[in-house]
Amino acid sequence: MVCDNLRLPAVETTAERAVITKTDLIENVAHTIEVPLKEAANIVELILDSMVHALETGDKIEIRGFGSFRTRPRNARIGRNPRTGASVQVPAKRIPYFRPSKELRELLQRI
Repeated sequence: MVCDNLRLPAVETTAERAVITKTDLIENVAHTIEVPLKEAANIVELILDSMVHALETGDKIEIRGFGSFRTRPRNARIGRNPRTGASVQVPAKRIPYFRPSKELRELLQRI
């Protein structure tokens, strides 16, 4: 993978698993490329904003060795309000979808 040299800092741990936050990513970028935190925050924000904009416009995002992001249509349907049990019309929408790369899947199988 491209990011083999990145070592994430200690992360917050929940009862089940570690959680890596945007702040952790910013700190890792700042440490790895030796820039101030504010500049690293701008870099991370720019990347995430670019990804969101691409998905908004219907583009597919492909990061070699990691995976691809795209949106999928979800049809309108009738759902249920869990509190009252009443039927609710749920409108059609687009949902984000992530497909991991072959390299990422293989890496996770070795762990």
